Amino acid sequence: MSRVPFYLKERLEEVRRRVLFETYEVQKLPRWERITFTWLVLFSFWIVISGNLSLENIFAGALSSLIISSFMYDMLTDDIRASGHLIEKIIYIALFLVPQYLFIMIFRLLESNFRVAKHAILLDINPGIVKIRSDLHSDTGLTILANSITLTPGTLTIDVDKKLGEAYLYVHWLNVETLDREKAGYKIKGDIEEWLKKIFW
Repeated sequence: MSRVPFYLKERLEEVRRRVLFETYEVQKLPRWERITFTWLVLFSFWIVISGNLSLENIFAGALSSLIISSFMYDMLTDDIRASGHLIEKIIYIALFLVPQYLFIMIFRLLESNFRVAKHAILLDINPGIVKIRSDLHSDTGLTILANSITLTPGTLTIDVDKKLGEAYLYVHWLNVETLDREKAGYKIKGDIEEWLKKIFW
């Protein structure tokens, strides 16, 4: 039997991986924006922690933050989606996205607490582990999604299975309402994933 079909399959898979990798690389912020964003975060942290607004302290904080940012910028910004101008992005994240995330999480926490209390009182639980697909591919985005699901009562993220091009979360669900993967994913993730896709690729 000829090995040509196997060779072609391997080559096609390699090309697919390369295209996906290049697609993700294009979605990342440019290097100077990553350094600037990291510098702003570190410098803000310096000011808050030191509590000293003297000129020497501000200069020392700005300089040390810049040196650290020029080497460590990938740690904070590698997963942030490239879209729009840097200043617009910072204002949009700080003033709109973070309050929106907090509002979504507060609402989901209240809703889940009532639902879990109802199941505990009526003893009508149907526990199980479901596998749901995520449209997020970055490590930070998947981590925040998994932690948000775990923080919500009644669900616990057990594992994340991530490959290039696809990501799945294994979630322990207190009351499995559906076995359909898409419906289960929508009920478990809610609006959190859509919110995260505005920041992370």
